[in-house]
Amino acid sequence: MRPRIVVVGSVNLDLVVRVERLPRPGETVTGASFARYPGGKGANQAVACARLGADVTLVAAIGRDPFAEEALVGLRAAGVTLQLAPVEEPTGVAVIQVDATGETTIAVAPGANGTLTTVDLPEHDAVLCQLEVPDGAVLAAWEACTGVFCLNAAPARSVPVDADLTIVNRYELDALARSDGLVALTLGADGAVLLDDEEEVARAAPPAVDVVDGTAAGDAFTACLLVSLLEGRTRDEALRRACAAGALAASRPGAQPSLPTAAEVDAILAR
Repeated sequence: MRPRIVVVGSVNLDLVVRVERLPRPGETVTGASFARYPGGKGANQAVACARLGADVTLVAAIGRDPFAEEALVGLRAAGVTLQLAPVEEPTGVAVIQVDATGETTIAVAPGANGTLTTVDLPEHDAVLCQLEVPDGAVLAAWEACTGVFCLNAAPARSVPVDADLTIVNRYELDALARSDGLVALTLGADGAVLLDDEEEVARAAPPAVDVVDGTAAGDAFTACLLVSLLEGRTRDEALRRACAAGALAASRPGAQPSLPTAAEVDAILAR
């Protein structure tokens, strides 16, 4: 049985500029290239879960502007069921700079994502939220959840929910309202640690890759950890797979185009 996951989150169109190095404040850097990709942490994680073998529904808000359909292309291709609220606010946009080492800066204009407050959840095994939508949507999803509630607490802020699984990086950990339960702490190139009531229960390192673009690495990690745990894998194996998924995403350009399949995760772990 494929895990049934409802993702409540954001949909953006990513406007990506690749530069040799990131500009300093007040500095202009030229010689860049430009591309557009479907993105948004909610949409990215929905696509990632689907590619990893889950049955996925995305609950989100979308504008009625020309960016909307472009932002939904990856979700449709991945077979994600869309439960969308069309609104008058413009579709969310992320402006992303990526340097030659894969380091990024990201500025998000939430647009329609900021209007999502109420949610209607279909049957599910897990609900996955991030923080590119208002607190009201996250709280509503948590209250309506009848399975595992997973929170990727990014961008960092405190939201009063009691998640079964929380994924954060080292900067986001300090912003958590509570850090009990199962917490995955991502450490970039150093991998990740899984904590249960603040006690370390697993640790994993990513496979070696050439980093191209780190934009959706955290989304790939989050999706793979949740799907792996729902599949009944051990915590050690689930964390290893999540680190591998994140590394694969970082080795490719763009957000959704970079997200790996389960077979690709298996292959890189078998090397």
